[in-house]
This record gives sequence, structure tokens and C-alpha cells, in this order.
Amino acid sequence: MTKERKPAILYRLQSAARLGRTSLATRLLEHGLYAGQDAIMLQLATEDGLPPGVLAQRLGVRPPTVTKTIARLQSQGFVTKQPSEKDQRQAHVFLTDSGREVIKTIEKSIRKTEKDALRGLDKKERKTLLKLLNRLEANLSVRDAVRPADEAEEAPEEEYVE
Repeated sequence: MTKERKPAILYRLQSAARLGRTSLATRLLEHGLYAGQDAIMLQLATEDGLPPGVLAQRLGVRPPTVTKTIARLQSQGFVTKQPSEKDQRQAHVFLTDSGREVIKTIEKSIRKTEKDALRGLDKKERKTLLKLLNRLEANLSVRDAVRPADEAEEAPEEEYVE
């Protein structure tokens, strides 16, 4: 008889992230926003007037994906594209007044989704979770090539306790 495999931490993390993203996408759709639009809008809220290529790079997606999303946001009246003053081949994307108003809706939807996800966790558990997620991100952002050879070798597997 084979021992039942326990879910791996990475699988559970991906599952929670996927469920969170689906929940947020459902909330945003109620306001006429489609998946991925929120990320572009929030980037522009932080730094308005970015070129599509820079948006794609910052969001970790391919330029055609951003171009298609920007076109949809333009048709919804949330953003406008303007040619660069320095290079006419380059365009910059800006939030419209309507787009700036939608940012509030996006942020509220994110807060509600986060509140749902963290329901039942006390303040200390939330702080610990955030600390652990920060550590996971830091660990995963380091490439094997920059780690010393002795650390790059596979470490003994720790027991997973659910």
C-alpha cells in the first residue's frame, strides 16, 4: 500500500494565490473590470505615463498582453495613449479622470478579498504569515547561480506537517 502524498507547500501556496486571484477577479468583474486590468491600473496610479513595454516588464507579462489590455481600458475610457514628446515611435499610457476613480474601486476590492482570505487569523498570525511570505519571495528571487556551490546542493527534505 502506498502512503498518501501530503500536499506540498508550493502547491498549497499556488492554490491559495489562484483562489485569491479568482475571488478578486469576480469582485472586479462586478464593476466592469477584467482580470489583469487592475494590475495595469495600479501601476499607472503609482507612476502615470508609462510606455506599454515598461508596463509589461514591471508586470512580468508579454508586451502583446499589455497592448490588448490597454486597448480594452481605452475603450472603457479608463486610460489614454499619447505619443512621446521625445520619440514619436513611443507611446505613453495615462489614467483618465474616470480611470483614477476606478482605482478606488480596485483598492476596495483588494481590501475585501484580503479580509476574506485572512478571516479567522488573529493579528499575530497575520504578521507571521506576512513575514513568512516575504521570506519565501526573497528565497525565490535569488537564482541558484548566485548562491555558493555548497548551498546550491539539495538540502535534506524537511518533514511536512499539516
